[in-house]
Amino acid sequence: MSVAEPRRIVLFRHAKADWPQVTDHERPLAERGRLDAAVAGRRLADTGIPVDLALCSTATRTRETWKLAVHEFPHRPRTVYEERIYDASPGELIALLNETPDDAHNVLLVGHNPGIQGLADILSGAAEGDARERMTRRGFPAAAFAVVTFDGSWKSLEPGTATLVDYWAPSE
Repeated sequence: MSVAEPRRIVLFRHAKADWPQVTDHERPLAERGRLDAAVAGRRLADTGIPVDLALCSTATRTRETWKLAVHEFPHRPRTVYEERIYDASPGELIALLNETPDDAHNVLLVGHNPGIQGLADILSGAAEGDARERMTRRGFPAAAFAVVTFDGSWKSLEPGTATLVDYWAPSE
């Protein structure tokens, strides 16, 4: 694979979580979240993006979201559960993505707000179609995802170097 080919990052926020008497890290999905995670998985599969690597927060709600979403994919990508995604800032998420091996072409990151939305905003120096307008209007609700592309190696990813090419939220 050439680093000259555009790379894609799917920024996927976990689905709606429940609020039982557990730590924030251990919060499970609500019933609506379980339904939305499967719908988001179907929509992600419909994009045709062949995900090479999934990076998923270790929080219960992100692991449950990913388990339900990936079930809809034609093949299961290699998945790494990464504790640094939980409560990460956009800068910390960029640093994590900078560590991605260059043989991974398309990466899906399952995480939390405000980090996921902030990362989509910070990376996207440009946007195609109405993706930015829809993301700005809708925000980044539970189970939403954005797709950004960029050229170069993972080490070269930095603010403003990507293009927002797709955005989807469950209510769309």
